[in-house]
Amino acid sequence: MVLKLYGTAGANGTTRIVALTLAEKQIPFEMVPISLAGENKTPEYLAIHPFGQVPAIDDDGFILYESRAICRYLAEKYQDQGTKLIPTELKAKARFEQAASLEFANFNPYAWTIYFEGLNKARRGVAKDEAAYDNAVAQLSNTLDVYEVILGKQKFLAGDEFTLADLFHIGFGVFLAPAGCDLMTTKGPNITRWWNEINARPSNVMLKGGATLTSNMFTPEALHA
Repeated sequence: MVLKLYGTAGANGTTRIVALTLAEKQIPFEMVPISLAGENKTPEYLAIHPFGQVPAIDDDGFILYESRAICRYLAEKYQDQGTKLIPTELKAKARFEQAASLEFANFNPYAWTIYFEGLNKARRGVAKDEAAYDNAVAQLSNTLDVYEVILGKQKFLAGDEFTLADLFHIGFGVFLAPAGCDLMTTKGPNITRWWNEINARPSNVMLKGGATLTSNMFTPEALHA
């Protein structure tokens, strides 16, 4: 039974990082689009995700939700397939978890707020909360000051290999510039180098420009075109 991915067809932040993990690990999947305009609150979907959120997966009867938990599960289940996204050596794995924690606590909350206030609300014709937006930009700038130092010593956030800790940043990081925040390419040369590299991964490039996420999008031929 092919793995089913329940998420937004437009591959928003959390659905995107699961889709990118599937692509990096070369895992076939069936895309099951879920509309957040009510389809996510049906009894059928609430039996899959009790909070009525996305994404979720059904891996041959094993149901799992929460994007980062899904990504870790896939990376470890398919450890020897595709890109190695979680180190196995004890200290390297500890550094990975450290970097992943940094993203979750010090990047994602501010990137999400910038996206929500600067882009999501604009798409819906709602005025943004300027104070909330400006505070998120200031807090993200502080985080990136530290990233600039870290990335001056190593290629990626967990060391010299690309991991889920880097991939997690793509989810809402790609929406920063459209939301009016250019910090990822102006804050410092180390951040710019790192961001340009992870943002240019073939799987992510295929999702740019509002592309619809489909089951057969990430073929080996397409990813290596």
